[in-house]
Amino acid sequence: MLLWVKSTPDSTMGTDLTVAVLSGKGGTGKTLVSVNLAAVAQKATYVDCDVEEPNGHLFFKPTILSSRVVTVPKPVVDQSLCDGCRICTEACAFNALALIGKQLLVFNEVCHSCGLCTTLCPKKALTEVEQPLGVVRQGRHGTVSFEDGILDIGQSEAVPLIKALLKKKHKDLVVIDSPPGSGCLVTEAILGADYCLLVAEPTRFGAHNLAMVHELVQILGKPCAVLLNKNEESASNPSKEYALAHNLSIAGTLPYDPKLAALASEGLIASEELGHYHAYFSNLLETIRKEAADASDPHTQR
Repeated sequence: MLLWVKSTPDSTMGTDLTVAVLSGKGGTGKTLVSVNLAAVAQKATYVDCDVEEPNGHLFFKPTILSSRVVTVPKPVVDQSLCDGCRICTEACAFNALALIGKQLLVFNEVCHSCGLCTTLCPKKALTEVEQPLGVVRQGRHGTVSFEDGILDIGQSEAVPLIKALLKKKHKDLVVIDSPPGSGCLVTEAILGADYCLLVAEPTRFGAHNLAMVHELVQILGKPCAVLLNKNEESASNPSKEYALAHNLSIAGTLPYDPKLAALASEGLIASEELGHYHAYFSNLLETIRKEAADASDPHTQR
């Protein structure tokens, strides 16, 4: 079995570092990599920002210590005060308000809670009321602090929940399990990251999605590398070809391993079950620490 990561100096501790693990699509192994990176650190905080479908808790099985409801302000109309001036409907960039006859309607599904309509309304017919958006939880698994967010069913506005999840500052290592894709949820999740690890599958579709997230982290100016997952030495790997063609650092490769897949399907953390995976993810973490340090050092930048 081939498990390869760049060799780095042996070290078990590092300065504060926030690593975001992301991928252009779901199912690439993003969560598998995230939970194992957090698990091998002496002290770490794992933050599951995939609030629409969090699954880090299936691996860590944390003891939940606290939870809180996150709310967002939504406009509510007092129809007796509204005179149909249309100032709010014309000002709303998201078309979240509409005047039908003499009735002002608010569409919460597309409202972004910006507060503009309530500010502009000359009759004060619009007021803001806090409405539940989801839940943020905190817990522990051994030396790992666990945090995740769970978006309420039917809600379409996940960014405020991610913001609430990442509001707390942490010391030592923070591993952010990003939402899949390259949209606004991913952007919000990785804004505060020091380093991004892009997980990619060895297919043309995987290479296409790798290109999307690579472009995103470049726009945001984040140092990054790719982890090639489900790799088979005898087969072609379009994601590897993309990385080499675009001077994208390859932090390591994970082979296609039925044992690893079986552990993941059972919600087990590979680095806690098998010694060679503990060594692999420990070396991967040291590679990330070194590359992040080099990226922040002006003397080592190209």
